[in-house]
Amino acid sequence: MTMPMNLLEQMLNKRITLLLKDNRELEGKLVGYDDYMNLVLEDTEERTPELVRRLGTVVLRGNNVVRISLK
Repeated sequence: MTMPMNLLEQMLNKRITLLLKDNRELEGKLVGYDDYMNLVLEDTEERTPELVRRLGTVVLRGNNVVRISLK
């Protein structure tokens, strides 16, 4: 079984897609995280069926994340 922190370590400096609790999808490059699974993404975009919105660098609180996957 892969532990969450080991998985995040493998994803560092790679593009990932996140699903948030409010059903928004964010895509960006994972550049940092902490023990609470708070995430720092660079070159982040919010994607919806209608549009793509560029957000730049974002810090996400870990308890808002439902799913993390490699892009």
